[in-house]
Amino acid sequence: MAQFTHLLIVTLCLSLIQYALAASRTTPPSGAIIVRKGTTASGEFATLTAALKSLPNDSSARSIFIFPGTYAEQIDITRSGPLTIYGYTTDTSTYTGNQAILTAGVPASTAGSDDASGTLRIHKDDFQMYNINVKNTFGPGSQAIAISQYGSRAGLYACGFFGYQDTLYANAGTQVYLKGYIEGAVDFIFGREGLAYFGGNTIAVSGPGCITASGRESSDSGSYVFNQNTVILASDAASGTSGKIFLGRPWGDFAKVIFKNTVITAPMNKALWSVWSTDDPRTDNILFAEFNTTGTGSSGASRPSFATVLTTTEASSFSISSAVGSDFASWVDAAYIV
Repeated sequence: MAQFTHLLIVTLCLSLIQYALAASRTTPPSGAIIVRKGTTASGEFATLTAALKSLPNDSSARSIFIFPGTYAEQIDITRSGPLTIYGYTTDTSTYTGNQAILTAGVPASTAGSDDASGTLRIHKDDFQMYNINVKNTFGPGSQAIAISQYGSRAGLYACGFFGYQDTLYANAGTQVYLKGYIEGAVDFIFGREGLAYFGGNTIAVSGPGCITASGRESSDSGSYVFNQNTVILASDAASGTSGKIFLGRPWGDFAKVIFKNTVITAPMNKALWSVWSTDDPRTDNILFAEFNTTGTGSSGASRPSFATVLTTTEASSFSISSAVGSDFASWVDAAYIV
């Protein structure tokens, strides 16, 4: 009886902890501008575009709350002051309950550049976003960005990013992507000078290709660091994807990508890492590194000579601090760090 009582107490405690972690955000925080699809209410906005235009372009900190709905807009955020955008959700700790969706289907081939095709473009410092899904629905055939990130101190929390080629453009500035969802097929996490940390995300592969394409062109301290992410096959993945998935290839001659504590269930190519192309490998100065990679998708891996398997000591030097700077605690939401 005593053992049963102890078990019951433990179960109740775990349930209470889970409930506490699953906080909801179904009403706007105090002072937030409201976006509500189809609204005609005074003081509310039917689009995010209109809500952003209502904000003063000054140094004041502002926030926006988006109610459930699909908002077909291309957004370019440039205001100077700190900005936080919240999406409606019953569980702030995960992307799975996100109900606010930004969507567009613009390819770079018509927009004129990768950045210009972005559904959400961040051209500012001090930006945070919670529980929003962002999609570029163009599909195969061209680069088509969901999020284009150019600012420093950008935090994306429990958000979903959906695309096919070049989904997430981590091109400049310091940025973190925590406890979210990132889907694509070809080079779908990429950029030139971005310093980025990816923690606790689900990375879903929807077609043959490389997850990352680091474009670093000089020997500096910048990197993409991935920690405790899960790589899966997307539910609607193209046929023939099995065996044609890689963790990354070097867009730039000094590509630097580190995967730590990754669980892979997607059916990877046994090499795990790829050259840029057979005629132009670009592998002389890169760092493609892993530590504690597990899961059925990595079983039997035969890594190429330009890939590095880190020791425990070596792996410890790659962290959120090494990725985005030792001041990360001053701007990253600690509740989402893994």
